[in-house]
Order: sequence, then structure tokens, then C-alpha cells
Amino acid sequence: MKQRLALFALTSIAAVMIPGGVGTRDTTAAAGTAQTIPVTGPPAPDLASFDRVITDLMKKWEVPGAGVAVMKDGRLILARGYGYADRQNLEEVRPNSLFRLASCTKAFTAAAILTLVEAGRLNLEDKAFRVLGVQPPPGATVDRRIYDITIRNLLNHSGGWDRDKTFDPMFRSTEIAQAMAVPAPANQMAIIRYMMGKPLQFRPGSQYSYSNFGYCVLGRIIEKVGGQNYESYVRSHVLVPAGVSCMRLGHSLLRERAPNEVRYYEFPGQGETQSVFPGLGRVPWPYGAWDIEAMDSHGGWIASAVDILRFIRALDQGRIINKRLVNVMVSRPPAPLWAGQDTWYGFGWQVRNADGGQNWWHQGALDGTSTIMVRAANGLTWAALYNTRPKNADGFGGEMDSAMWTAVNQVKRWPGGDLFPEFVGCR
Repeated sequence: MKQRLALFALTSIAAVMIPGGVGTRDTTAAAGTAQTIPVTGPPAPDLASFDRVITDLMKKWEVPGAGVAVMKDGRLILARGYGYADRQNLEEVRPNSLFRLASCTKAFTAAAILTLVEAGRLNLEDKAFRVLGVQPPPGATVDRRIYDITIRNLLNHSGGWDRDKTFDPMFRSTEIAQAMAVPAPANQMAIIRYMMGKPLQFRPGSQYSYSNFGYCVLGRIIEKVGGQNYESYVRSHVLVPAGVSCMRLGHSLLRERAPNEVRYYEFPGQGETQSVFPGLGRVPWPYGAWDIEAMDSHGGWIASAVDILRFIRALDQGRIINKRLVNVMVSRPPAPLWAGQDTWYGFGWQVRNADGGQNWWHQGALDGTSTIMVRAANGLTWAALYNTRPKNADGFGGEMDSAMWTAVNQVKRWPGGDLFPEFVGCR
């Protein structure tokens, strides 16, 4: 039965396929098209529908490159790279190429918070700003409701900030730096102190409003309670238990591109903008229009599609947090949040009941980046990462979702075996 998440044909001809693993290039999948898209990764004839729908999607939306991985019942059955990691140098995407995850990062931050809950070092009802102990700017008028915001409120986006009525402070780093008299771009603590002097838009816990800033606060709580910087804590308590070794926090500038990381591309006609980094002048939007270092805990990780699936498998198996807390992570929030709706936002995941279980998913988008990860109730899990964000980001986001379901529903036979052992190491 065809399934869809509640989110916002290539012709094959006979060709030589080079056997192998990570470095394999499969020319069959891209042959016979008006626009040739190279495809890398272990051949998977039973899953040819994924090659068809992904390359069609890329051609329609002018996407340079993509990394896609599919898991069934805990086994990696598809790991593919499509198109170009670096179009200028004809560097092809590999299955283990790293992409900016954007908001898919939130699932990793939520898992890290829950490890602190499991260890008894944090409670979901703890008051976030009392745990953090940060002082507002001198002379600021503080909305006292900010001290009522709980860890749970931050996790499920009910903290009290509504960016649609005001602004998203994570994209105001230059203005905030000026207001706080600190070097630009403003770091996380400067942004938090600044926001302590701004009013909330609603009573904490009374409604849902997606908040990057709330997850910024969670990152600082991880540092305060966990006793390590955010990246180190997530690496040791989330990634290592999941068997993930190649993820890292991304950097804003092209010259800081990590080994094996793709290059990011603006959509045609997007042009340039003034950089938030002093002295850089005008820059392409993916490289300096905003400060990804300050976005660490809500949008900062880079990863491969394969390692996202390792993370989800470890959650399902109770290797990061126990299964009781996994259930808490994806449970429906207390009313009035999502009342009467068949989908909801848990902790770092959107959720819906389906087929006697639950579908979990998240999408992410930044200039130069579009991502989706799905854990479906039918035993299938996938991640698809793209190195651009088209001008119609919402339209592309919907098609990222529907394309994968289309490919799933065209599969006649699911392959056996497990490709995870072929993807060890970071190259």
C-alpha cells in the first residue's frame, strides 16, 4: 500500500558495471539520458527504481549532487551517490560523501539530551534557563515566563518563541553582535543573552512553533550539564554508540570544507549577499550568508546518508538511549499541542501512527542544502541529501518525500545482504 508522510524515468541500457564497494561507479543507471548523471555505489538491480526517481528529481530541480541510502530491517541495502560533489572539478558524489544536514541535526541533539535524562543528570521538566544560569544583558526587560520554559518545551518547540511573528535570531548574528557589543557574527551565548531581553509570543507549552533558537539553547544545556563542548558530548554519547565515526560539525566558508564533504550550490539566479563574517564582502549564499558554527545544535552537523541510517538503527535497537526513552522521544506531546491531528512533533522527530507502528521523519534546508530522513513503520528507513536548495524550497521538499515513496512502491523484490561493512572509515 502506498504511504506518504505528512510533510509540507530514466531509461536504462546495457552498460559495463564495475564491481566493488564505496568507489564503484555504476554507469547503467545514468545511461541514455539527455542529461547524464553519474551514479556511484554498489550496484542494486532490484532497486533500480531509486536510480530512476532520484535522477529524474535532480534533472527537474537542477540539483548537482545527492547521497541516498536505504535500510530494511536494520540492513543497509542501498548506498548511492548521484551527480557531482564538486561540479567545477567533476568530482562525483560517493555514498559516503558528507552533506550539511541542516535541521535533521535536531534529532541528534534530542538524542543527546535524552542520554542526560537517562543518566539522571537532567529531567524533562527542569526549567531550561535556570539550568543554564545565563544572565540577561544589563538593563534588559525580561519576560518572566522565560524561566518557566522546560527542557520538554524546547524539545517539542513549545518554548514561547514564534519566528513568524518576530524573527529567527539564528539568522540575525550581525545585528545581535552589534546590540551586544561583541565581535560579529554573534556566538550562541551572545544570542541567548540577547533573546533573554525579548518578550515571548505565547505561554510556554501552550502551542507549537518551530524554533531553531530553542535547539540552540538545548546545545548549551548539553554543554553545561554534560561537562563537554557540544560536539564532543554528541560524539561520545550518541555517535560512538551508533558506530558513526565520520560525522562532524560543519564550517561556514568554502576554504574550510571538510575532507569528503560536498560543495554547496545556490539556485540559478540567487546571486550573492553580504557576508556575516567581517571583511569578506559579498559571498555566495551557502558560504558566509549565515554562521553555521553558531547553528551547531540545530543545524550544524555534516554526515553521509549511510551514517544517518546507522544512527537511526542504533535508536531502534536501544543502543543510544533505552527503548522506554525512545518511546518518550516519539510520543504525542501533552495537550493542547497537536490536539486532533494525526501527526505531531516529538523530540527531534515528526511522527505519525502508521501500519501498526510509527513513521518518524525530519527534513532540513539551508541555502545550498536540502535533506530528508525517514524511519517508516514497515521496516524501511532512508536518507536523501542534496547539495542545493531550489528556489521553491517547499515544493522541492514535498517532492524529496514523494520521490522516495514512489521508488519504494516500485520495488518488486527487496535484496538480502548488508552493505554496512562496506562503508567503514571516512573516505
